[in-house]
Amino acid sequence: MKETMRLEKLLAHAGHGSRSEIKRIVKNGWVRLNDRPVKDGGIQVHPLQDRITVDGQLVHYREFIYLMLNKPQGVISATEDSRERTVLDLLDEAHAHFELFPVGRLDKDTEGLLVLTNDGKLAHNLLSPRKHVPKTYFAEVEGAVTEEDGEAFQAGVTLEDGYVAMPAKLTVLVAGDPAANRVSKIELTIMEGKFHQVKRMFEAVGKKVVFLKRISMGPLLLDERLSPGSYRELTETELAELQQVTK
Repeated sequence: MKETMRLEKLLAHAGHGSRSEIKRIVKNGWVRLNDRPVKDGGIQVHPLQDRITVDGQLVHYREFIYLMLNKPQGVISATEDSRERTVLDLLDEAHAHFELFPVGRLDKDTEGLLVLTNDGKLAHNLLSPRKHVPKTYFAEVEGAVTEEDGEAFQAGVTLEDGYVAMPAKLTVLVAGDPAANRVSKIELTIMEGKFHQVKRMFEAVGKKVVFLKRISMGPLLLDERLSPGSYRELTETELAELQQVTK
């Protein structure tokens, strides 16, 4: 972070309104810097050292925000879209102004863990193939998932376009039974994030995923208390563990 920044930018980042609204509150004398009124929103201030208030309320500046979202089905992992509802549309006013973006993506019909942040370095490291950050999914799959499927995934299954996926760990929780119309319930841990990868891996062994939910990313586990569409900020411990795994 730069040592200083424009007062207007700091106030916008802290959620005190649009550019025009901030110009108005500065002009009206509602902003004080170190207990002195400010009339110029373009002055340089130190976010962590200067005392800034708006209408008597202390401004708390945070450079980065980290959210854990339980993404619901029906929304897309994007910052904006002219037709579809995005994950940013789920945020309340307290977080919507931070210019957050999703770390990676989940398909529109996929649920589960999605990190939202404005920390580009952490996001890059979490997604970098060189970091090998594991991602675990729970899935329901039509038919019987077998031991042979697990061996194929461990060896590196070949997708329809010829790409050979990295070795993945398959755990069968409930064995499916086609005769009883019962799906298999599994967990699959992969080390990469190709487009529709989990679905394509099962298609490669002749099976179809009918429900998919991401439950972990590296050391970060989805908080099951979060209903689909809800979110919370990461704890200091969760953030430290994510930063450690991406070093």
